[in-house]
Amino acid sequence: MLVTYFYSKKGFSLLEIIVVVFILSLLAAIVAPKIMGRTDDAKIAEAKIQIRNFETALKLFKLDNGFYPDTQQGLEALITKPTTGKIPPKYRDGGYLEHKKIPLDPWGNPYVYVSPGVHGEYDLFSYGADGKEGGEGKDADIKSWELQ
Repeated sequence: MLVTYFYSKKGFSLLEIIVVVFILSLLAAIVAPKIMGRTDDAKIAEAKIQIRNFETALKLFKLDNGFYPDTQQGLEALITKPTTGKIPPKYRDGGYLEHKKIPLDPWGNPYVYVSPGVHGEYDLFSYGADGKEGGEGKDADIKSWELQ
């Protein structure tokens, strides 16, 4: 009796499995392009957030020391006290960024920091996906002075 119970159970037929695989493939074909197109938007948003975080840290640096780091000191001045150029008199122990390293932009390139800047006391930007100045769409530069 027990033996007949196990043998009487039905499994999936090959046709049923093929139909399920077809439906899953169809869903993947419809959904995947929509998800894939959003990765560029996510990277652009991440770069904007990182630039805003740098701006906050730079403002704290200036609040403590009365000036922004110069171009030579760069963003590194936010994690280690500069030893060249104008030395900050009231540098905060531990620096101005939570993580003790300067992150690269979402495309793996360093952010560009210039102080004094052309557009303000400093210019801070990423060259975008192509890593080159200029560009449009995902390749457009992300500039601190253009963020809202």
